[in-house]
Amino acid sequence: MHKRRKGLRLPVVIAAGVLAAGGLAATVQFSASADPQTDAATSRQQEFASAAEEFHVPVSVLLGLSYQESAWDTHGGHHSTSGGFGPMHLTDVTPAMMAAGDAGGAGRDDLASMAANPALHTLQTAAKLIGQSPDTLRKDSAANIRGGAALLASYQKTVAGGTTADADKWYGAVARYSQSTQRQGAVSFADRVFNTVRKGASHTTQDGQRLRLAASPSVDPTETQVDRLHLKKSANADIECPPAVQCTFVPGSPAGVQVSNRPANGIRIDTIVIHDLESTYDAGVNGLASPTNPAATHYVMRSSDGAVTQMVPTTNIAFHAGNYSTNMHSIGIEHEGYAAQGATWYTEAQYEATATLVKYLAARFDIPLDRQHVIGHDNVPGPADKYVSGMHWDPGNGWDWGHFMGLLGHGYSGVHSTPTVGSVVTIDPGFAGNVQTVRVCPGDDPSDSSSTACADKQQESNFVYLRKAPDASAPLFGDQSIHGQSGDGTNRINDWGSTAQSGQQFVVADVQGEWTAIWFSGAKVWFHNPDGKNAKITYGVKIIRPSGSDSVAVYGQSYPDAAEYPAGLSPSTQSALSMYSVPAGQAYVATQAPALTDDYFKSSGTVVFGKKKMYTIQYNHRVGLVYENGVTATPVTKHWENRGN
Repeated sequence: MHKRRKGLRLPVVIAAGVLAAGGLAATVQFSASADPQTDAATSRQQEFASAAEEFHVPVSVLLGLSYQESAWDTHGGHHSTSGGFGPMHLTDVTPAMMAAGDAGGAGRDDLASMAANPALHTLQTAAKLIGQSPDTLRKDSAANIRGGAALLASYQKTVAGGTTADADKWYGAVARYSQSTQRQGAVSFADRVFNTVRKGASHTTQDGQRLRLAASPSVDPTETQVDRLHLKKSANADIECPPAVQCTFVPGSPAGVQVSNRPANGIRIDTIVIHDLESTYDAGVNGLASPTNPAATHYVMRSSDGAVTQMVPTTNIAFHAGNYSTNMHSIGIEHEGYAAQGATWYTEAQYEATATLVKYLAARFDIPLDRQHVIGHDNVPGPADKYVSGMHWDPGNGWDWGHFMGLLGHGYSGVHSTPTVGSVVTIDPGFAGNVQTVRVCPGDDPSDSSSTACADKQQESNFVYLRKAPDASAPLFGDQSIHGQSGDGTNRINDWGSTAQSGQQFVVADVQGEWTAIWFSGAKVWFHNPDGKNAKITYGVKIIRPSGSDSVAVYGQSYPDAAEYPAGLSPSTQSALSMYSVPAGQAYVATQAPALTDDYFKSSGTVVFGKKKMYTIQYNHRVGLVYENGVTATPVTKHWENRGN
């Protein structure tokens, strides 16, 4: 599926077509302008209006459906990870798509039969309905929208016997358009489409098209129409999912799972890790189900409609994060997609379904909904020195953390204003307008085996670059595990050390003009922050400092001391990450109380707790751990004053 971006509301509107919403006439709205370039920027909106009129589909329904499928983008004729093309995400999956890169199907004899499912070839069906070639529907947005409208109208005729101007009567057809064979998945998709119709939406696409769907709050779809589709109901009553998402269960690889009894056995669950698969949904599920796979995850999210496959019960420990301590205390959620492709295939359906799942899990396990507890795989610390530089960097710069945290009901608090030394800031550069240049090299994108050279790409991004001095020409900060203690960073997409990410919180070390310095990875680094536009001044956290004149060690794991293990159990060992420390005079942010060190032994089901506690701090792009007994913690309130930083 396609990327979701925040749009721009158009300031002046004129009526340019008629749509039906809940049986009432309403207007599709365009920007009023005599400028040919402005008119060209709204041509796709007219394509929706024309297709809706031609095939007798309420334009509000057509726009709402396309927004959920693609956010109205074309992506230059390229297909999504689900094999979908254009604004209507018409699918045409080929055996080559299933075999590509890490999708997992290369060399299989049954690829042709796997790809023969008619549900994977809605583009072919739509092309026949409008008398155009499939290639035209892949490349031409108007033809793609016409084909999608014709396909939706054909479903409406099957479900309801004919088309109608009443948007309320299109629920069954929209559910059918999801191609889901599961009732819950089809219903969830239709609900999201009609929720978009009710709320309205606006967006500027990747190719500069400005579209708007006016809100129609009175729409009340006939949900019983879905009964006519005769879809399957989920048979697994033990699935741990909220009612609003389609959820099936496929057992994950036993090699990647430790049977446990979290949290009843005392192992807290306090973190949710967001991943991407670096593959398609089906290939990811199949790969993670392989009994020889040493990795596992709790949930996998589909891009097209937000459907979910649970693979590991939350009581069990899944090896998903590359760090056993994180695995012990976390739930992993994988997403269909490729990190190097930026936001391209993270859909609104996927965001909303994931947010629904995360809120459900957070309520069950009392997980704080902040960015130290809802993190990306790229925020997980390396467990030991030799693993730090190679830690994963997904879901990457294209995951819209600001939007996602807003869907969780926990958007970033604070105000955009020039900060003062010693205050705390939350990185918040926005997303749609935060276009950064990243370098993508061969091997960064598993779906692209043809790339032979590095190329700079501009992508909407969730981060700000960090520099060694308050100057746009200054070198980027280089993470010590990748570039040594003094090396410069790069803008390569997987060089995570030179970026501070949306939602992460840091203590301000200095301010010079339009530049703000923060304590980061044991150094003072700078990001461009004119008038505070890229960060919010924040309260309600704790500032962590060394309690003495010596530096404090930073760890990637949280195990008890060897003497704290019972006889007969071999202690796990850990060492401080040698490239990192918190020097005296520096300060970092924690959002939660310190937690006891602990460990788990699957063979006996034994949980071992140490007597020491560790804080999780936002250390650099990743979190880190420091012992409570080596630091002081100062709460930050609105009356907090600078105390020595």
